[in-house]
Amino acid sequence: MAGMKIHRNDTVEVITGSDSGKRGRVLRVFPDTDRVLVEHVRVVKKTVSSKTGRNTQGGIAEQESPLHVSNVALVCPNCGPVRVAHKVEGDTKTRVCRKCGTALPFKK
Repeated sequence: MAGMKIHRNDTVEVITGSDSGKRGRVLRVFPDTDRVLVEHVRVVKKTVSSKTGRNTQGGIAEQESPLHVSNVALVCPNCGPVRVAHKVEGDTKTRVCRKCGTALPFKK
């Protein structure tokens, strides 16, 4: 399996589905299932029970659900949503925008 082109803290835009057009930050990447968790995208309701001994309140909570990596596109600061290419210079490998060719930053 090839490595994923989308990393944590990248800004992505959803290109298909009910949340199409929404942009958000990648919270978590699941490379074994090719899924990403995007902030404020695909929010589902989940019932939460109150735990005895803990100070948590039960009820209905909202949380993000993972979506497939093929349904999101990385957002270039200049062009908008783009596909990603890789450029190898010496022993370093960098991600570049397919439209304008600028290096895409990797935020930690």
